[in-house]
Amino acid sequence: MSSRVAAFAIAFLLHAGAAGLLGLVPAQAQQRGLGDLGTQAEPVPQDGQKVDVELVLAVDVSWSMDHGEQEIQREGYVAAFRSPAVQRAILEGGYGRVAVTYIEWAGMFSQSVIVPWTLIDSKASAEAFAYRLASEEPERQRRTSIASAIDFIVPMFDRNGFDGRRRVVDISGDGPNNQGRVVTAARDAAVARGITINGLPLMTSGGGFGWSSIPDLDRYYTDCVIGGPSAFIIPVNDWSQFPEAVRRKLVLELAGTWPDLREAASATVIQTQNAAAADCLIGERLWQQRQRRWLEDFQ
Repeated sequence: MSSRVAAFAIAFLLHAGAAGLLGLVPAQAQQRGLGDLGTQAEPVPQDGQKVDVELVLAVDVSWSMDHGEQEIQREGYVAAFRSPAVQRAILEGGYGRVAVTYIEWAGMFSQSVIVPWTLIDSKASAEAFAYRLASEEPERQRRTSIASAIDFIVPMFDRNGFDGRRRVVDISGDGPNNQGRVVTAARDAAVARGITINGLPLMTSGGGFGWSSIPDLDRYYTDCVIGGPSAFIIPVNDWSQFPEAVRRKLVLELAGTWPDLREAASATVIQTQNAAAADCLIGERLWQQRQRRWLEDFQ
């Protein structure tokens, strides 16, 4: 899957360099109408400050990544907001300003807001956001609940003081959902609220997959995690790719106009029509298998 995904990066990721290192896959699954968030959310206030996008950066800090890898993630986002390309994407938008917040997540009850909603409307404010990120230490937490991260994030768009043309969640992670409710239900509820979810699957194990890893994480993110208008993923196959992947992904998400991905979507369907759909419960199955092995060891 990764080699097919990488082919689209060349044509659609802003004339990306380093051909073949990054991939882009448009969403194949949009709204499916599974559930809603009930009383958790209220309408966005009409008097919020107009911005091009309200963006939540949701970063996995589960135990499957060591401290060094978590630092690479954090430093990648810091470098991105200091980069001229990302700053230009913000300032050249329709309003020339965006709202961004950065959270870290792991299991069902492990979500932390590292930097709250912040208006970025200048080079100085982008640098200040990067500085705040650089001054915080990431913490490792147990388990992986993409669904709980999404459910935690959705109410953050309500009454946050901003009124964006687009609402976007950018989720990065190195494994499938293995705790909480079914990830597709959380995704579909968010998409029904007009939120787009993009993905940054971290396929960085180098073949040494642990119990919670799967080799086709890009397919899992495409079929089970991302959704909404023009949703896409950029897989990362090696940690050396991470800073560039983050920078290019943010340029796409923060720019005032989205790239036209319809042709890419058609081409992807043609190339992947014979591929089996991802098992959206694979993470839960892996956890159950691990639990059974633990019980057998104690018998």
